Amino acid sequence: MYILAIESSCDETSVSIIKDGLEEISTVILSQIDTHKDYGGVVPEIASRMHVENITIVIDEALKKANMEMKDIDAIAVTYGPGLIGSLLVGLMAAKTLAFIYNKPLIPVHHIAGHIYANNLVKRVEFPLIALVVSGGHTELIYMKEDYSFEKLGGTLDDAVGEAYDKVARVIGIPYPGGPMVDKLAHEGSDVYNLPLPLDDDSYNFSFSGLKSAVINLAHNEKQRGNEINSANMACSFQNRVVKILVKKTMKALNDYDVKNLIVAGGVAANKGLREALTKECEKNGVNLIIPKMKYCTDNAAMIGAAGYYAYKRGDIAGLDLNAKAVLPLK
Repeated sequence: MYILAIESSCDETSVSIIKDGLEEISTVILSQIDTHKDYGGVVPEIASRMHVENITIVIDEALKKANMEMKDIDAIAVTYGPGLIGSLLVGLMAAKTLAFIYNKPLIPVHHIAGHIYANNLVKRVEFPLIALVVSGGHTELIYMKEDYSFEKLGGTLDDAVGEAYDKVARVIGIPYPGGPMVDKLAHEGSDVYNLPLPLDDDSYNFSFSGLKSAVINLAHNEKQRGNEINSANMACSFQNRVVKILVKKTMKALNDYDVKNLIVAGGVAANKGLREALTKECEKNGVNLIIPKMKYCTDNAAMIGAAGYYAYKRGDIAGLDLNAKAVLPLK
């Protein structure tokens, strides 16, 4: 089964063709990072306008890259939420148009389900499993007993982890997107700054606003004293706290639910510090760990096609009245 998938929830216009939910035939991603960099973050209006300009070009390129035509496609999968509403609507309208013109089933896919199923493009996931979803907009622990069964154990009460990275990056003078550079600097610095371990309790929830505020206050106080913050050391101190709490609560969930399979999903899954710490803990505790390749960590349509296959098998077929959702719980 060949699925053409569309992802446009934020600032990447992406189209993929995926075979049987496991094999990537072609993927095209048009990133807007260079445009939004000038503004220090994603500007929703600009993002949606750029999707409008690029969506048909990306669809054509994905088909050309796969050496396929629309008659070879069995279904259309699309991200319908959560995300920036203007951006989502562009991808959704393109998907609905293709489904209508070519009489193809329309498969609605939750953005987070896509991130989770990106791991199937690396290795077929085994159940039951715990999924740690970490990105610019999400930080969640999900329990899955079988395909397309999602039980949210906990999530962030305020800032998502990727959002916290970008805000801390600005404080220490790193331009948007700051997450990857903070990770790089963390490996060059030393943990010398006294920062709190955020929401260190027995729940599966996370909170990063306090840690972010602690970095801001520390930097402000040092500046008033005439001292300069060491960016590498601050990055190291900040990342160590983030990784420690993410790993601690993830391992707690694995232990509490007696699960031996862990997958990591989302843009922050590319974080070297997090990968190293989870790999070490999983080896020590006999847990099977799957982390997607770097190209599948950030937003892409391949993950939507991978999830779309299992959504289709479950019978998730939408009508042409399907609407985009800026906020959408994962069920």
